[in-house]
Amino acid sequence: MAKNIIDKIWDQHVVESKRGFPDIFYIDRMLMHEVTSAQAFDKLRELNIPVRNPQSIVATLDHSISTSPIDRTQMNDPIAKAQVETLRKNAKEFGVELYDFDSQYQGIVHVIGPELGFTWPGSTIVCGDSHTSTHGAFGALAFGVGTSEVGHVMATNCILQYRPKTMKVHFKGKPSSYATAKDIVMKLIAEIGIGGASGFVIEYSGDAIKALSMEARMTLCNMSIECGARAGLIAPDEITFDYLKGRKYAPDAEHWEDAINTWRSLTSDDNASYDKVVEIDIENLQPMVTWGINPQHAVAINESIPGLASIPKHQQKLAKEAYRYTGFSENEAVLGKAIQWAFVGSCTNGRIEDMRAAADVLKGHKIAEGVTMYIVPGSEKVRTQAIAEGLDKIFIEAGADFRMPGCSMCLAMNDDKVPAGQRCISTSNRNFIGRQGTGSITHLASPQTVAASAIKGAICSVAQLEQEGVLA
Repeated sequence: MAKNIIDKIWDQHVVESKRGFPDIFYIDRMLMHEVTSAQAFDKLRELNIPVRNPQSIVATLDHSISTSPIDRTQMNDPIAKAQVETLRKNAKEFGVELYDFDSQYQGIVHVIGPELGFTWPGSTIVCGDSHTSTHGAFGALAFGVGTSEVGHVMATNCILQYRPKTMKVHFKGKPSSYATAKDIVMKLIAEIGIGGASGFVIEYSGDAIKALSMEARMTLCNMSIECGARAGLIAPDEITFDYLKGRKYAPDAEHWEDAINTWRSLTSDDNASYDKVVEIDIENLQPMVTWGINPQHAVAINESIPGLASIPKHQQKLAKEAYRYTGFSENEAVLGKAIQWAFVGSCTNGRIEDMRAAADVLKGHKIAEGVTMYIVPGSEKVRTQAIAEGLDKIFIEAGADFRMPGCSMCLAMNDDKVPAGQRCISTSNRNFIGRQGTGSITHLASPQTVAASAIKGAICSVAQLEQEGVLA
């Protein structure tokens, strides 16, 4: 019987299955950070249960930490300080590898996992974080879990899971030269909605997807959760294998050929069926930007936001709240809306390609007066690579603040917050009310669009700056 890649990986990891009950499902690897792990360790300690396989876990500090280049070890928030100290204590006691501030591998959990070669095709990966779907870029089945499930995985390498429905999302056409993977996934969410893939695991396909780099694929899979999906993945190929080869946790030279021969089988069979198939037309796709209070509220940057009459009735109440909160009027153009903040970073767009993309736009230019720009590498490896390439000098000369690795301004859980009433254009993944700080307004976009907007001092596209003669 023909199978899709999702069912193949699922079937390989079912320990026991009974009709009417969740499967006992084996988890190969787990990623961990300081915010969602403490109670899980406490439960193991209370029950006197060891971590079954410490080598299957990698931990880091990312969510609540400071990204200040001055002295990030001195945290002002006592809760954040306690979270960091608790993870250090727990990792040492239970034998879990922790990449602390002094490590060359410290960074956002979904950036360092792939950098380390910890993310393998065909593997199952969990983390106490909703954007674990990032690792699906490698053909892994990766999803977020709750703290109690973190404890179950530490104790048994298993959790209880119902088999998900499967969805194929096929992208048709060739996007414009200005569009990125961020714009592709934002187009998907705008079309099918924040609940359009609820209960599904998505397989992404199409020529445009095959052409993406691994870093771009991670951006795409990262935001799968924003359309309600449990996870999203892309079948592995030579681009995947080239990325993984030689990394710290990747198969060594002796086992490399065997590994990739196994990984090459991780494709959907011809005539494999899915519970749902969606086709998204991205021919000549332009850069996208959100205008409202969830990722579905997105339009092409050269378009106007929708009027209430064009929005389905069951969504109109939320749209009215979005107009009110973001200060937009019906049918208003998004271009030209003044911003006070710009952010490049997060597990969505904090990799070296994202740093380069922002630098390409900012080089030789200054950010607008009245704009504060944070550029936050997703890991220490990204930071050191950016410095080696001279990107830090471009950022600093442009007037941006180049900071230390961490989740930073993606979420209001650390010192990096957008003040109330101020507007930020951001490469992060969520534009919920208050996501970047109480009363803050967030617009999601690609690194290129964020950089162009920082120069303009308003929501702006690279194409617009070219037309105005600002960019060559």
